[in-house]
Amino acid sequence: MGEDLFWAIRGGGGASFGVIVAWKLKLVSVPSKVTVFRVEGTLEQNATKIIDKWQLMASKLDQRIMIRINMVRVNSSKNGNLTVQAQFESMYLGGVDQLIPLMQKRLPEMGLVREDCIEMSWIDSVLYMAGYTSDEPREVLLNRTQSGLPSFKAKSDYVRISIPIDRLQGLWPLFYEDEAQFAFVQFTPYGAKMDEISESETPFPHRSGNIFHIQYIVYWQEKGDEAAQKYIAWIRRVYNYMTPYVSRSPRAAYMN
Repeated sequence: MGEDLFWAIRGGGGASFGVIVAWKLKLVSVPSKVTVFRVEGTLEQNATKIIDKWQLMASKLDQRIMIRINMVRVNSSKNGNLTVQAQFESMYLGGVDQLIPLMQKRLPEMGLVREDCIEMSWIDSVLYMAGYTSDEPREVLLNRTQSGLPSFKAKSDYVRISIPIDRLQGLWPLFYEDEAQFAFVQFTPYGAKMDEISESETPFPHRSGNIFHIQYIVYWQEKGDEAAQKYIAWIRRVYNYMTPYVSRSPRAAYMN
């Protein structure tokens, strides 16, 4: 097909360079069992400081582990007021006996214990990370249709220098606005293999120098353009607030 076309068809996004009828993939080895966990904490439970520490080490961790953060609005269990909850979600290519010492050394602030962890096969971890319950069969991964998906708007950013902790604290009030009831912000670490591939090797250029990716997303059930504009305005406020703390010249995005 030619070197240039082979380069182009391996990119992400909506560009079309033809109809691909077959792929040949090179698989990678995974251990017979992996370990997953989800640990949640609110702002009252020191979540901001843990997120701040995560920024400094997530892209430099052992290549066998990935820890991402999902941030959502919840009611505080202490007083019922609105607060932000951070969910630390992870998959480790190995057993819990190796994971616990690693986390105690690199992110002790999280307080991870064995009871937080579940060992399973890699394919079952795909179900877990996708939010399926343990009693659902693996075959659900073959279902490529979605039903009842609400309206949503998403935007993204890349971070190259850690966000100051007081600027993180400035983000939280945006979660308390009415439009943020069904919103979340996700931090996904880069580094590791992403750093090893040149930005020009494939059409996906977000490689070395990016410490994590941000996704902002808001959902709504209301119908009509007026409702849509209200929620889009919220996500733009979040996006504008983050402008000084993300990549620039140009400001990068996962996909436009």
